[in-house]
Formats: sequence, C-alpha cells, structure tokens
Amino acid sequence: MRKLIPKALRHGDTIGLISPSSPSPDHEKIGQAVTYLEKLGYRVKPASHFNCQGEPRQELDRRKRHDLHEMFADRSVKAIFCLRGGSGATRLLETLDYDLIAQNPKILAGYSDITALSIALYAKTGLITFSGPMLATELHNPSPYTEENFWKVLESSVATHQIVNHPSHPVRVYKKGSASGTLLAGNLTVLSCLVGTPYLPPMKEALLLIEDINEEPYRIDRLLSHFYNAGLLQSCSGLLFGQFRREAMAFDLEHPLLDILSYYTDKTAPHVPVVAGLSYGHIDDFLTLPIGAASTLVATEEQLSLCMQPAVSSG
Repeated sequence: MRKLIPKALRHGDTIGLISPSSPSPDHEKIGQAVTYLEKLGYRVKPASHFNCQGEPRQELDRRKRHDLHEMFADRSVKAIFCLRGGSGATRLLETLDYDLIAQNPKILAGYSDITALSIALYAKTGLITFSGPMLATELHNPSPYTEENFWKVLESSVATHQIVNHPSHPVRVYKKGSASGTLLAGNLTVLSCLVGTPYLPPMKEALLLIEDINEEPYRIDRLLSHFYNAGLLQSCSGLLFGQFRREAMAFDLEHPLLDILSYYTDKTAPHVPVVAGLSYGHIDDFLTLPIGAASTLVATEEQLSLCMQPAVSSG
C-alpha cells in the first residue's frame, strides 16, 4: 500500500476542529482546549457544523461529512483535531470522498470512536493518521506525559520515535520475540465493527495494538474471539494490548482479563510477540500513535522496545 505522510505541524499553522462522533455539552472544556492551542502558537478554525447536535440522524451525518470534507479541502488548514469520541463515526464511512482526502493529506487526530475514521482512511487512501488526545477529553488540560507524546509525534520528522511507557504503567511480555510491520492501533469495539468491511486494512504484517474502556471481561473475550474467528489475530506480526480501564492494568493481581489475554496469546502464531500494559487507551497519561507508520517491536524478558518511523514529513 502506498502511504500518504502528512506534513509536520509548525507553530502558526491553522488547526481545523471537527466533531464526527458524539457532541459535547462541556463548552467550557472546549474553550479551554482552544485557548491551550492558541497559547502554543496555533490558529484554530472550527468547521461549519462543529459540535452540532439535536438534528435527525441523517442530517447530523450530512453535516459531519460536510465538515470533514471542508477541513480536508481547506488549504489553510494543516491539521484536523476531533472533539471527542462516543459514537457515530462508523456511519460516515460509506459516503466519504476518499479521493478528496487523498488529494489533501494532512494530520487527523483522535481516538476511541474516531478509530473508525483513522483505520478507514488508512485502508482506503494510505493516509497516516494519529490516535491521540481530543479537545473535550484531554486537550483542555493534558497531562505532561500526554502532552509531550502528542506534540513529539505531530511536530517532529527528524528521527525514529521510541515509545516510552509511563512509569506507573507496568508491562507484561506474554510472548518474547521481534517483529516489524505497520502499526494499527485503536479501540477494540470499534475495530470489531469494521471486520468484514472494506474499511479494515489487511492484518498481514501488522502490529496490532488495541484498547477498550468499561467493557466486561466476557465482552473483551467475545470481541477477541471474533478477531480470531475472522483469521485476523493469526495474521498479525505482533499483538499489543493497551489499557482496558481508567486505572492502569496491574499484573500482580488476579483479574479475569489477564486470563483472557493469556488465552489469546496462545492463539497467535509461534513467532508473534505479545505484550500487554502499554500506555494507550482511555487513561490520563497516554501515548499518541501514528496509524499506518512502519514500526518495529522487540520484546524480551528485560526490555520492551517499540520504534516507529517518522509519521510526518518536513516538506
């Protein structure tokens, strides 16, 4: 697949704001996020129907689709940040103008329900997008760790990006090994909705990193079994688990989820490394991950190394 690498952000650039998933009632947090971006030296441009709500579902979808196209087509906008997750992004996939987006590659940032957009854009255009903080959920007051990892990925094109887990998030290596491939990261529930559609890229030679929030262990089991039954877990070159609760995963305590992760580790191919506990998910301190970036994973008993090639260009 030909990859489209967006240009790095520079201070003074304009950031477009869209709300392709749920609206947010917290206007104060949105204002704080805008102020935060402006203090960093960026200009901010809300889309025409930013944070729209209360309309019939068909009209909401039309407005969200219009805003996404508007921001990609606007040459003054250098990056697009999403408002929040929730639901609704999957409804937009069939009617997006992927040719328009491919002709205007730029940064798109968001996670949770935005996983649907990020993964679909990579599958249909090869555009590298960014699974990271959003306006109403983190950017109004990002933690130092979240802030550092976000801007490092979006602004730097000069070196390989080395993942460093947050010190309060323990990691467990379920299976040692090394692998290289395309990083595909996102919310497990949303990813599962893309299975069997043209919006999920091939899992062959992919480093798959998944997270979720507020799902009971039996639901995680069911979703992972769906991936396995569809032949996707067997295709990955590496499998990584982020966080599944607000609190960081603890491996010194018994929990049904740990048994589930171990079970699906055994379902992967013998050479596939499997790691759990990465600082990624619906947590205060989390990594920004470039979806579609060429990456290398090395997992030993003593060390976890996840390196990604630059996901933005200087040109």
